[in-house]
Amino acid sequence: MKVLTTGQFHGQTNKIHTLDGITLTDTEYTQAKVDWHYHENAYFTFILQGQVLEGNKKEIYTCTPSSLLFHHWQEPHYNIKPEGYTRGFHIEIEKQWFEKYDLRDHHLEGSFNISSPEIKLLLYKIFGESKQLDVASILSIECLLLQGLSELNHQQKNITSKKPLWVEKLRAILQEESNRNLSLHSLVQTLDIHPVHLSRCFPKYFNCTLGEYIRKVRIEKAISLLPIKKYSLTEIAFECGFADQSHFTRNFKELVGFNPLAYRRILLS
Repeated sequence: MKVLTTGQFHGQTNKIHTLDGITLTDTEYTQAKVDWHYHENAYFTFILQGQVLEGNKKEIYTCTPSSLLFHHWQEPHYNIKPEGYTRGFHIEIEKQWFEKYDLRDHHLEGSFNISSPEIKLLLYKIFGESKQLDVASILSIECLLLQGLSELNHQQKNITSKKPLWVEKLRAILQEESNRNLSLHSLVQTLDIHPVHLSRCFPKYFNCTLGEYIRKVRIEKAISLLPIKKYSLTEIAFECGFADQSHFTRNFKELVGFNPLAYRRILLS
């Protein structure tokens, strides 16, 4: 089985940045099929444009824009890419980096798909910082990565913990219907729980308020649409559930650190 070393990915790597124990690559996937292989480093794969199917020993993922996967080192997987342009952003993390910051990575074993909008937005920030790399952005990337890994470790640790059935049901509703103006009344009717219970317990399971979570999901969806040139920013705003472009722009900058037009230029650069 082929082993890929630091900075090595199948395809055309357009940009690569090597920091102290972190390697960032912006890669166009050019091969229709990549046979079983693994990487010497743990890494994130963030799909920016297009599609790719990725399989490992346990699961198969159909990855579209904003899909985020994590692979620990030496985790075998394969890729199948349909016709069309596909681009991915990778963050490789060497063992020495984990050791330098005394990170406990025992909850990050294997390969898995990450659905958390909080973690995805952190990765989008890292991508943005990688396009204006200077001393400040290097510091920012490390802090964002530490924050993302901490949140990921926490989420993986809690996967096996017992949660009420309504939590995952609500998560699915918010992902699928984030562009709708959902009401508290309709949600509690669907979930069959008391509104006070939902309001009190939501931050416990989602680490933010209900409104904050919906805005994060909407912005994540908006970023996945930005590379599609035929959509104007106004159209993207309405598609993702924002009342107008100014509301969209304000929330986008607050969560991503760039305005939507600037980030679109970064994605298309």
